[in-house]
Amino acid sequence: MNTKLIECNPSIMMGKPVIAGTRIPVELILEKFAAGETIEQLLESYPRLTQEGILAAFHFAAQDPTTTT
Repeated sequence: MNTKLIECNPSIMMGKPVIAGTRIPVELILEKFAAGETIEQLLESYPRLTQEGILAAFHFAAQDPTTTT
């Protein structure tokens, strides 16, 4: 999994993990997926998002249990 797709930068979204090159937090991806949105719906809603980015968010969350705190 490409971990370069997730970045944490204090000047972007207060340092929350985001999809690289966007201001889309990993937390948002997880919340929307948990609420029942599909990957296809996420891609439609966020044109800068890629399937690889969504999968990187899932992988990141699985590795870091503090992601949503």
